[in-house]
Amino acid sequence: MNQREFTDIELVIKSKTGDTAAFRDLVNTYKDVSLTLACSILKDTSLAEDAVQTAFIKVFEKLKTFRQDSKFSTWLYRIVINTAYNLQKQQKIHMQIDVLSDSIFEANEKSETRVLTEEDQKKYINLALERIKSDEALILRLFYLYDHSILEIKKITGFSKSKIKVDLHRGRKNMERQLQKLLGNEITQLL
Repeated sequence: MNQREFTDIELVIKSKTGDTAAFRDLVNTYKDVSLTLACSILKDTSLAEDAVQTAFIKVFEKLKTFRQDSKFSTWLYRIVINTAYNLQKQQKIHMQIDVLSDSIFEANEKSETRVLTEEDQKKYINLALERIKSDEALILRLFYLYDHSILEIKKITGFSKSKIKVDLHRGRKNMERQLQKLLGNEITQLL
């Protein structure tokens, strides 16, 4: 992993003074995780990209109000998540479950013992995350994929600690059920 030239705080300070290159560095650092979080909520890459772009515009406009009493990433992710939820409300999105193609089921039926590649594992995990409640998927991603603590997730999402703990528990159970449906006996390769 490349070591960054400046810390987030240094980049924020530079950005507050109008340094667009510093803000571009912040965007480049956090755009992928922001997109993943927005996709967890919106379940649509195009809408998620719109939400992330809007969120970064909001961040740029409100950067002078960032008090640094939390990490920049926590503040940013909160804006991304709120923007995604607002876009979801505006679009009146009805989450639809994607149906796996017949070829995936045929592949599972033909080879019950095939070894899942890392790419397959990621694909199935993402499919399972898409099939559970968006709050649960969001919390699972923040906790397991991005290693945020429950307290950090509380700051990012605005959810109570108890809701986060309940959603983590339910999310793990629902994720396991979805993976069981998708993979059958091969689920042991993921767990």
